[in-house]
Amino acid sequence: MDLTDRELLNLIQSKFPLAIRPYQELGQELGITEEDVLSRLAELKRKNVLRQISAIFDTRRLGYKTMLVAMAYDPDKLHRGALQINRHPGVSHNYAREGSYYNLWYTLAVPPDHDLEATAERMAHDTGAITFRMMPTIRFFKIGVNFDMVNQKGSSYNYSPDGYDSDAAKGWNQAVPVTEEDKAAIRELQEDLALVPEPFQEMAQRLGKTEDELFALAQDLQERRLMRRYSAVLHHRRSGFRANAMIVWNVPEERAEEVGMTMAQHNAVTHCYERPTFPDWPYTHFTMVHATTPDGCEEIEREISEATGITDRLLLYSTREYKKTRVRYFVDDYERYRLSEEATREAKSVAQA
Repeated sequence: MDLTDRELLNLIQSKFPLAIRPYQELGQELGITEEDVLSRLAELKRKNVLRQISAIFDTRRLGYKTMLVAMAYDPDKLHRGALQINRHPGVSHNYAREGSYYNLWYTLAVPPDHDLEATAERMAHDTGAITFRMMPTIRFFKIGVNFDMVNQKGSSYNYSPDGYDSDAAKGWNQAVPVTEEDKAAIRELQEDLALVPEPFQEMAQRLGKTEDELFALAQDLQERRLMRRYSAVLHHRRSGFRANAMIVWNVPEERAEEVGMTMAQHNAVTHCYERPTFPDWPYTHFTMVHATTPDGCEEIEREISEATGITDRLLLYSTREYKKTRVRYFVDDYERYRLSEEATREAKSVAQA
């Protein structure tokens, strides 16, 4: 990648222009042609540096239930189990990690009328997991993945949830009404944007709207905090950020909020959550960090520890990325999993009887 590629990637990560000719606008900002922008993005996608360009939605406000799940597998069953878990359409992130008893970590989302816990239980059973832990979010401090491609460092400055004020942040896990028109727009906006001069044209036509009406609807979704932003997602390893770690911290209950906010202020932290503890898992705060090298992750770990005074922690490096994508909402892919949920509930009731 040359400097122009890196500047282009910085632009589209923050706020992609919702405009009739968005690539032309990007070119004007960079001093290059629309054709050059399209050519560069096509090459970055071919090299798998650029994953996709699409809307990012707020899972919980759309009524979906979501959770982090930690699985423990025998080493010889881990790979097959991870691939089977990938098949579920609500699995957006799935990583093998080293550094703890739990060696596979994935995020799972299901529609409002599905049973989240039954789905996770069934997946553990079907894949031969030794054990598993469901780790819902208690408190949400930060989400804002952003990489400064020019300076090759983390630049995640958005706060919970993505810069909303404190009053809005209180309702981060509360579903809001979604109309059929909203759902239709979400189904379109969540798909990867085509690399053509007027990429929103066909999208608007399928919705029976003009492009300006589509942009107005997208703006309305943002104002209602259903859509966080419209932007690009990069493949962090292909982008030069080859080290990825989940650092978990044992934080005293009376310091939970203060420490979480301090952790969120570090620009290399992309996600920061408080989660429940278990007899075999005392860690309350989860911070995701990315760096160009493992030493970089460990430097971030030391900086957070010094800033908070928390020393009891684990650094869990990802050893393999099995899946990283955006959740797809209001699609039929989930329906074939409903029987699995029902089978799990039935098996549990029989066992209890």
